[in-house]
Amino acid sequence: MVRTFIAIDLTPEVRERMRGPQGALAGCRARLTVVKPDAIHITLKFLGEIDEKNCERVREALSTIRFEPFEIALGGVKGNPPSSPRVIWSGVRDAGECVRLFALVEEALLPLGIPKEKRAYTPHATLARVKRFDPSLLPPLKSLASEEFGSCPVRCIKLKKSTLTPAGPIYEDIMEVRCA
Repeated sequence: MVRTFIAIDLTPEVRERMRGPQGALAGCRARLTVVKPDAIHITLKFLGEIDEKNCERVREALSTIRFEPFEIALGGVKGNPPSSPRVIWSGVRDAGECVRLFALVEEALLPLGIPKEKRAYTPHATLARVKRFDPSLLPPLKSLASEEFGSCPVRCIKLKKSTLTPAGPIYEDIMEVRCA
């Protein structure tokens, strides 16, 4: 079994700019697990554990997806839920392109018996997870609400393997689907 998800990778420059806000959040009394900058991405769909046969079927389904290249801009640090965050993330601005790409992924995987997501899709890049909330987290979050990280092109999506370790997840590319 392989733990998998489909994602958009960010440029190293954008990821590096996310270190600053991560450092600003580290000064609060909340207990956070910060996402390593080289692992920050935008998840399109989490598939979970799939066997090798289904992994091949997912690869075949994803290879049928066609999309035009587009640009995304990342910025605005937020917490969900706002009053007592469990996840801290950066928003994505892209004129709806990530949502359209998400819909293409959903449609491609539906014939494999992979159900569509019931919740509305909001593209984002997770910066940290809150293991224990403390109100001291809210002021730095508010100060980072207009932080900008830059833009990057989206030219492909990737099927990724996620291996959970005590030091954090390790992501490996299984497949890349390039734009039209």
